Amino acid sequence: MDFINSIDWSLVLKCFITGGLMCIIGQILIDKTKLTPARVLVIFVTTGGILGALGIYQHLIDFAGAGATVPLTGFGNLLAKGAIQEVQTNGLIGAFIGGTKAAAGGIAAAIFFGYIASLISKPKIKKQ
Repeated sequence: MDFINSIDWSLVLKCFITGGLMCIIGQILIDKTKLTPARVLVIFVTTGGILGALGIYQHLIDFAGAGATVPLTGFGNLLAKGAIQEVQTNGLIGAFIGGTKAAAGGIAAAIFFGYIASLISKPKIKKQ
């Protein structure tokens, strides 16, 4: 019971609402535009990368925790943060290796679970 009492329920709520709003935005873009899910993914990752490079995304992470780090925008932020840190350490080559190095665990998990999902599902192409 101590575990339940130690949970910061206001942070859980902020996390849920923030992540949910990002999902709603993505779903609206898919449903109401001719954008494919792949294009929406690119928009979200790029937006997270730009906001991360400008230092703006960290404020959202401080507010919502995993609600900001788990969605695709958080991945873009992680790529930008990794590239910036690696440039400071290793120079220009860090711009090419830093993002991948910072996000290696997430990339490996996405490839693994994406492959598993492809084995058990039948994807459909969006009609335009």
